[in-house]
Amino acid sequence: MQPTSLTGLLFWGFLLVYGALMLALSPRAVTLGSFFNGEDSQGRSTPPWLLTASIFISWIFAKSVTNAANLGASYGLVGGLAYATYWLAIPLTGFVIYRLRRRYAATGLVSFLSSHYGRGAALAFSAAILIRLFNEVWSNTAVVGGYYGEAGSTEFIAAALLFTAVTLGYSLRGGLRSSILTDTAQTAIFVIAMVWMLTLVLPQHSPTELASTSHWALNAGVDLLLVAGLQAFSYGFHDPVLTDRGFISDEKTMRRSFIVAGVLGFIAIFAFSLIGVHAQLVGIAASDNVPAALAKSLSIGALLLMTLVMVSAAGSTLDSAFSSMAKLCGRELPMLAGRDFGQKAIGVGMTVMVVFAILGNLPMIAGTDILKATTISGTMVIGLAPIFVLHGLTTPTRLGFHLSFWTGLGLGVALTLNWIPQSWAIGDGKYALLLGTNLYGLGLCVLGYLLPGWLRRTA
Repeated sequence: MQPTSLTGLLFWGFLLVYGALMLALSPRAVTLGSFFNGEDSQGRSTPPWLLTASIFISWIFAKSVTNAANLGASYGLVGGLAYATYWLAIPLTGFVIYRLRRRYAATGLVSFLSSHYGRGAALAFSAAILIRLFNEVWSNTAVVGGYYGEAGSTEFIAAALLFTAVTLGYSLRGGLRSSILTDTAQTAIFVIAMVWMLTLVLPQHSPTELASTSHWALNAGVDLLLVAGLQAFSYGFHDPVLTDRGFISDEKTMRRSFIVAGVLGFIAIFAFSLIGVHAQLVGIAASDNVPAALAKSLSIGALLLMTLVMVSAAGSTLDSAFSSMAKLCGRELPMLAGRDFGQKAIGVGMTVMVVFAILGNLPMIAGTDILKATTISGTMVIGLAPIFVLHGLTTPTRLGFHLSFWTGLGLGVALTLNWIPQSWAIGDGKYALLLGTNLYGLGLCVLGYLLPGWLRRTA
């Protein structure tokens, strides 16, 4: 797409108009409660409907809908179901946070870990979620860039950086309050554009034809479905985009919002995977960006619709990532060190946003597979499942935390470096080794967490 053409001007103009709209919707946050906790100017917490919409759209990452469609093109309905299974992590995380708040008066995961497992545990966890937030930057900006040019091209990089700039602009203005309020507009844009896009392709196929693309076998996507089921027990805890919203309203409102948002997210991701199923049926080759390839094969209008879907999904996640970075580095980590910056914490948070906006785009410029931001990082944090889900089942110990946490992290790194032996593979599909590593690894993490506590209780 040439930026000098009328079509190019339309797409670039949309990106600028989108940024202006989000900036107009963003209030200027001048209080700590507003910037870090999403409170309004009177100090009131986020209303239930707004919290639900925010959780829903903040977890509809641009890379997620792209991955869902890609997997639909590769494995049919099984692929879409596999990726949608990750959204079960939302209600599961909500139930666990509800329990931690009610039984242990938790006010945040970092402070909870510091109180029960020591400062070292809180620091290790903070490092893990910083890596997660770093991944959120490049994996979402890269998807947006893909609708303006080929990966690595000038148009691709320019669009990704412009999108980053407009998102950073309104995030600096209002922090988490801006993120939550803009989520409503981004939800509306996403849902309308996605439904419109689906109406262009789904009427061409019967339910039987759509189902014919699936084969219930380990090597036909079921292995990834099982991986997602295992990772759902831990995946939500290392994403502050989600967990930060677990502490900004009363417990019952939070739990209800997490359940509803999780169900809606599951439905939305599975529905979007049908675009990939359609692509398979009409003979569009599986690739790393099936939605863009399909839209380009239809019309300029379809491509613009798909761009609307991706920009709204990416924007809702990226602004949430920025606000989570600000809170972690401006409030939680300093407090862990015994310092409170007070009102200056907002300035610290804003500086961190800018730094991550710059550094976080380097992998996008270099070029990286966006699915790796989910599957590999999901393996690295499987050790979080026992720590949060099983807390209270045995005596909490620092050793138990570190055995579980570092076992999961080590296995994730070993998988990335191809150090896991093939004897661990379950089945012979593409994700056979990933499945074996997660199943056996989760078992090791559970044992590593529980044994020190049981031994201490016995002693």
